[in-house]
Amino acid sequence: MFKEFKEFAMRGNVVDMAVGIIIGGAFGTIVKSLVADVLMPPIGLLLGGVDFANFFAVLKEGTTPGPYAALADAQAAGAVTVNYGIFLNGVISFLIVAFAVFLLIKGINELRRKEEAPPAEPTTKDCSFCCSPIPIKATRCPQCTSELSQD
Repeated sequence: MFKEFKEFAMRGNVVDMAVGIIIGGAFGTIVKSLVADVLMPPIGLLLGGVDFANFFAVLKEGTTPGPYAALADAQAAGAVTVNYGIFLNGVISFLIVAFAVFLLIKGINELRRKEEAPPAEPTTKDCSFCCSPIPIKATRCPQCTSELSQD
């Protein structure tokens, strides 16, 4: 049973998938940082110094009544909140990842199209008498001097 599991785990597909998952997780961390640390601060600044991570709605106040200045304050007080700012950050992260995957797949498809290019038109044909290669437009074989049909 261990031998069968080892064969299964060492298949190329499984190893490739594992590498993809690990790289995808690392890419997700990079995108999360890009959104939270690079994109959202300037957007928040343009909108009047707003931090999207602190956009929330209080459903039920906690032990100390609100208003709460930040999401961390509301959570520390035990308030029940809807964190739509964090959700917005997640949506932007998803869109960035989806766009990156789109560009990757687009590049792969372009490479495939180039590989699958139709073969070039032949420039030679074989003489029906001596089987020597001759130009397609030839009317007489240079090897055996036979007259060729124009097909």
